[in-house]
Amino acid sequence: MKDIQMERDSAEKWIDPYLDEFRDDMSRKCKTTDDMVPTTEVAAVSRIVLTVPTLPLTKLPVGLVSADVLVCGDPSRATRIAERLENVKILSENREYRALQGFYKGTSITVCSHGIGAPGASIAFEELIRAGAKRIIRVGTCGSLQNHVLTGDVIIATSSVDYTGYAREVVPPGFPAVADMDLTMKLRSSAIKNGVEAHCGLILTRDSFYRGVNRSIQAAPDYLLLSQARVLCVEMESSTLFIVGTLRQVQTASILAVDGNVLSAPENMDSYKPHEVVVYNATEKCIKIALDAIAGSDA
Repeated sequence: MKDIQMERDSAEKWIDPYLDEFRDDMSRKCKTTDDMVPTTEVAAVSRIVLTVPTLPLTKLPVGLVSADVLVCGDPSRATRIAERLENVKILSENREYRALQGFYKGTSITVCSHGIGAPGASIAFEELIRAGAKRIIRVGTCGSLQNHVLTGDVIIATSSVDYTGYAREVVPPGFPAVADMDLTMKLRSSAIKNGVEAHCGLILTRDSFYRGVNRSIQAAPDYLLLSQARVLCVEMESSTLFIVGTLRQVQTASILAVDGNVLSAPENMDSYKPHEVVVYNATEKCIKIALDAIAGSDA
């Protein structure tokens, strides 16, 4: 863990509460206390890393991100994923973006959180690519739009119905949000090898989570109509990943754990229960499937 690399505006600002949080998050990765980095050493490392160009919003070091990347919304899930890697180091943490790097079956992998929603997620995707990413897989959660797709199931997205303001600003109307076929097939193959019967197909990506006052079809997606059109689920970032991937010519894919059914229980603070054991287990399956898919990717 002594190769931790972290950029800060100045060495003096580095020694802050983040260090305590990082120690707590990653302590399980350290075999002995000798693996932990003394505060003085971290400060010394930070002075060196200050010479490495970093990106403005994620603080990612340019050129140091792995070609293979897993992304997720929750920074704590990024840490969960990193716990499966070897020789883990932290690349950066700023705002909702926590980036760690390690090795899985000999393959260098970067893990980065992107927060909730298209605009913030697009920033993570763009800066990851600028910093070196060539293949990005989202490991996320979603709400089912089909009665046969149950809580705890796994979905591999082939494309997404985009219902975001982000897309309206960056691509022409009707621009398709499509996952990379080769990377998606690697996910499918990995799911089969891991004994997981994943649903594969079309999903929906939207901006809002809790309902507002405007329920017209022009302002918000009609879940029942989309269900009839065989859309499997709804989430908030995958179409953005697919669009960025197409624009920047990198491979993208998405694998999702189902955390409820929005037809029977629309999103609200009383019915939404994303922390149940069945959802946790499904995300663990998604993480394993995605890592194995990447480990089998061509360099």
